[in-house]
Amino acid sequence: MSRSKKSRSGGNTDVIVVRNRTQSDVEGRLRKKDKKRKGLKTGTRNSEAKEQKLRAAGEKRDPRIGSKKKIPLVVETPKKASKQERRLSAEKELEILENDAQLLVLLERIENGEKLGAGLQRTVDEKLDRIEVLMKQLGIYEEEVEEEQEEIEVQPVKKAKKAPASEDELLSQFENLDLNDFKG
Repeated sequence: MSRSKKSRSGGNTDVIVVRNRTQSDVEGRLRKKDKKRKGLKTGTRNSEAKEQKLRAAGEKRDPRIGSKKKIPLVVETPKKASKQERRLSAEKELEILENDAQLLVLLERIENGEKLGAGLQRTVDEKLDRIEVLMKQLGIYEEEVEEEQEEIEVQPVKKAKKAPASEDELLSQFENLDLNDFKG
């Protein structure tokens, strides 16, 4: 940037002085401008004191004070649902699970021989287990009866009338024990 300045030396001749500003001149002017703005802003005495009070109050303030959440003065025990209400809710839940579109699609895919991922298989298993629990609760679950099911007969164990007093009596009871009583 060049600046031209006319001089006023006498006579008809006008002399033009050309002045070039260097980078250092520009930086010097900016430094001088910044020096003039040194110091605090007007009114800082009042505003700083208020800010410090607010900060101190904010740090010491209990977060529970001023809460708008209502606190019940009397604690009411939750009313337990009657047997009929539980049955109705179980029936509704069972109906929702049986009509679940996602479950039906996944079961259809399994029937077609597709292998589901671990997440989908887990979802199907959880829903089927829940259906089974609800059906047992409602009394409509029919277990598959196995023909080769073996029943174990439990024989009552003879109870001792009085506790043995010494180690010798315990040893004699152990030696006289008939193991055929425990075979099934």
